Amino acid sequence: MICRQRGGLLSWPRGNAGLPAVASACGPAVCARRSLRRPPPNLAASRTRCPIAIGKHYPTFMHAPQRAPDMESRLMHLPRLPCALVAVLAALLLPPAVGQAQMPGGPPSVGVERAAQTAITETSEFVGRIQSVDRVVLTARVTAFLDQRLFTEGSEVKQGDLLYRLERAPFEASVQQQEAAVADASARLANANIQLARAQSLLNTPAGQRSNVDDAIANQRSQAAQVMSAQAQLRQAQINLDYTEIRAPISGKISRTSITVGNVVSPSSGPLATIVSQDPMYVLFPVASRAQAELEKRYADKGGMNAVVVKLRLPDGTMYDRDGKIDYVEPTVSATTDTIMLRARIPNPVRIPATEGQPVERTLVDGAFVNVLVEGIEPVMALGIPRKAVLSDQQGDYVYVVGPDKKVEQRRIQLGQSTPTIAVVAGGLKEGEMVVTEGIQRVRPGIAVNPGPATPPPHAGRS
Repeated sequence: MICRQRGGLLSWPRGNAGLPAVASACGPAVCARRSLRRPPPNLAASRTRCPIAIGKHYPTFMHAPQRAPDMESRLMHLPRLPCALVAVLAALLLPPAVGQAQMPGGPPSVGVERAAQTAITETSEFVGRIQSVDRVVLTARVTAFLDQRLFTEGSEVKQGDLLYRLERAPFEASVQQQEAAVADASARLANANIQLARAQSLLNTPAGQRSNVDDAIANQRSQAAQVMSAQAQLRQAQINLDYTEIRAPISGKISRTSITVGNVVSPSSGPLATIVSQDPMYVLFPVASRAQAELEKRYADKGGMNAVVVKLRLPDGTMYDRDGKIDYVEPTVSATTDTIMLRARIPNPVRIPATEGQPVERTLVDGAFVNVLVEGIEPVMALGIPRKAVLSDQQGDYVYVVGPDKKVEQRRIQLGQSTPTIAVVAGGLKEGEMVVTEGIQRVRPGIAVNPGPATPPPHAGRS
């Protein structure tokens, strides 16, 4: 028989007389009947007392081979904990009973603001493009070699500044030739005048003839016409000579030159450079015909387009510090886009004065895209709420309204002309109703909340 507590083999005399004592001492969970094994012949046997069987001697083999303890024996050798400590650990580790009620958290706290009449500056935003008031493309008027370029590319030039100088010698020679032609024609005219006077003086004498007078008159008039023709050719030669100096017809910023010095230029050579005026500038922006009609209706009783001011948002997101006025509305609607082109005139002063070798810097650049904000000069009163209170989904815009019973209601609204911070409500909300502006993520339609005043913006309260 095997004793699991001692890990050795137990043997007893024939019969099972000692088995009840062992089983009662070790317990049925510890000892069990096993087939008896004989010890190896070279293993010495010695008799000893088995502490399990009290008062009886059984032959045992003390050096029997040890068996690996199974899971049951391992559990039997675990240290036993006091009952009080086990109860404490169970109370800490086990989850609370299913039926145990937890403490309620109460309604969520939210910040609310009252819908009230607010002074709103009505604003409509469009996309526009900057355009210079004047634009000139410089071209050569005569055929000649380009001798000099007298400007700095990208700089601002004044009206009348000399920009290019072409080869002058051939044109100066032409002027001298025409001057000689004028002198020759003038001499011939003087001779014709003398002959006419002589023929007229002889007409009253027997030697005078009427035909001679008529011939002298015709010759005199012909010579006068020759003088006029020579003078015109001289004038044309002088104009061509003046075309060899290309001057700035307007003030503005000049582009780079497209033809360098030493090349032959002519009217068919294309543009030499372009000058665009800088101050003021135009901003052109297309407006949908429906939006344009709404603008006219909105400001009809306030002076029409004279009652609005144009502001610009630059490509970097900053607001331009100068305002403009609408000065032109195109009389036709585009057949392809159903839009009407509007034009505003806006100042463009020097931002950084020019230094030696550096061009003048201004904010508005010809051809740049900007956002055009058309605002009313005087604000209007409208029902407004904070912009952050407005939410949107596939069905449109809505807000959460807290009623007198402190329950939340989802309310669909219609927005009017709004600002970045104030939403103008055109319908769906009444003055005095409370809308949720803070803690919106914690509310649902129909739940009770704990409303309180919303946190004022950082600039509020500053004087």
